[in-house]
Amino acid sequence: MANMYNPEIETASREKLRELQYVALMKTLKRVYENVPLYRKRFDEWGIKLEDINSVDDLSKLPFTYKQDLRDCYPYGLFAAPMEEVVRIHASSGTTGKQTVVGYTKNDLNMWSSCVARALAAAGCTKKDFVHISYGYGLFTGGLGLHDGAQLLGATTIPVSSGNTDRQLQIFQDFGSSILCCTPSYALFLSDAIAEKKIPHENLKLKAGIFGAEPWTENMRKEIEARLGIKAYDIYGLSEIAGPGVSYDCEYQCGMHINEDNFIPEIIDPDTGKVLPYGVQGELVFTCITKEALPLIRYRTRDITRLLVDKCNCGRTFVRMEKPCGRSDDMLIIRGVNVFPSQIESVLLTIKEVLPHYILVVDRINNLDTLEVKVEISDEIMSSTDSVRHIEEIAKKIKHKIDSTLGIAAKITLVEPNTIPRSQGKAQRVIDNRKYN
Repeated sequence: MANMYNPEIETASREKLRELQYVALMKTLKRVYENVPLYRKRFDEWGIKLEDINSVDDLSKLPFTYKQDLRDCYPYGLFAAPMEEVVRIHASSGTTGKQTVVGYTKNDLNMWSSCVARALAAAGCTKKDFVHISYGYGLFTGGLGLHDGAQLLGATTIPVSSGNTDRQLQIFQDFGSSILCCTPSYALFLSDAIAEKKIPHENLKLKAGIFGAEPWTENMRKEIEARLGIKAYDIYGLSEIAGPGVSYDCEYQCGMHINEDNFIPEIIDPDTGKVLPYGVQGELVFTCITKEALPLIRYRTRDITRLLVDKCNCGRTFVRMEKPCGRSDDMLIIRGVNVFPSQIESVLLTIKEVLPHYILVVDRINNLDTLEVKVEISDEIMSSTDSVRHIEEIAKKIKHKIDSTLGIAAKITLVEPNTIPRSQGKAQRVIDNRKYN
């Protein structure tokens, strides 16, 4: 049997999984109705009574939860546990600059760690391995998520965090790192640095990598595997649901196994909200059934994918999801950070020297994502006697505001009036030159 952390659950029959899901779902629905005003109000408005939910299939009777709900209830209004039971807070960026706040009880952290431990085990990680974590630590869920999962599995955990590439390479060689956890773009960046410094392959003990937090393709997987001499595994998650570990690759890499004992997935038509059958592409929706602090019901992820139920050769019975092929909203993921054009627009509208015409250019240079903001300046600035110095000052002011809002660095390019294309329909605000095919 394949390497597994919870084989009894990961190979449970579909019937057994459905029984577990239903019991956990009913407990969670009772919890949110009694403790979360938004859900109580919504259920009452829809005329929903818990006794009307007789199986997991009745999920479709319940209303959706949206990211806007987390903003409207900022910061703790959707929590279903008292704050004295919440032992950790994480957060991710939102459209308005306010972060999406999530909380975890001790049981939530244990559940999350177990999900990540499953992902690590599926990648061949054991207690003998050295897990090198180059995801960022802090409010971002990547670093601490993989950290806790590796410790639960019993592997030796190396909390390197992101950046300082020279130190990363030194640790690779000196500490015996065998499992690399980071974004796929940073994995490629590290491979470039290894080649540039001519580090012999025999100096490295890397055998596998667990990569997530940003979109990447099968071609990128093959390139990472060839450059680093490892097997590259995908991991999926979002902070609102738990963080990394909601689903994960096995050695057959034929779709990511969803931890269905904790998260019930659905695929819906993003326009109508109608539930679609397995195998049909649509928007991914999750219901959290074992979380205590933030158990979201039918949360719309905006990720476009499909669910696969055919048997996997690894022996796991969990439903699998394909890599998301896009989103039903305008969110960008840049170096693992959620970026909305509306965030940047709200900053630009506070700068009186620029016009409300802008375009975002996203690219991947030397295997790292870049963001350039092109925005028009007014005729008065262009025609002023000291325009060069003034333009530099404006660009510096915009960069400071955008960098602090997004949490990542952006290049600011100020252009002459009427140089950004206009549109009679929906304005094209984003040019994404990264290759995902």
